[in-house]
Amino acid sequence: QVQLVESGGGLVQPGGSLRLSCAASGFTFSSYYMSWVRQAPGKGPEWVPAINNGGGSTRYADSVKGRFTISRDNAKNTLYLQMNSLKPEDTALYYCARGGWGAVSEDYWGQGTQVTVSS
Repeated sequence: QVQLVESGGGLVQPGGSLRLSCAASGFTFSSYYMSWVRQAPGKGPEWVPAINNGGGSTRYADSVKGRFTISRDNAKNTLYLQMNSLKPEDTALYYCARGGWGAVSEDYWGQGTQVTVSS
């Protein structure tokens, strides 16, 4: 069965950095576009960035462009999200998702990892 397991979340001060990871299993990871989705308390899900199956093409929401970097290692079946210059408004539960190019994926999501940006 499809499994997506996120890790790397935590509490960080404004301006700090975090790197999220997502271990994928149960499907051919290298055949799928992947993305990250976040959901802040009381708000709907927000698509953040996406990456094509080969890793050569990426797309970002305006809210994170220039600060976040999505990448993948198909040999390790792992998706990454490097987050720099974090802001309090980046506080959310971050989900790894299969699919989702420019919009919230309607395919599989992981269980999420919490990112809290606060001083």
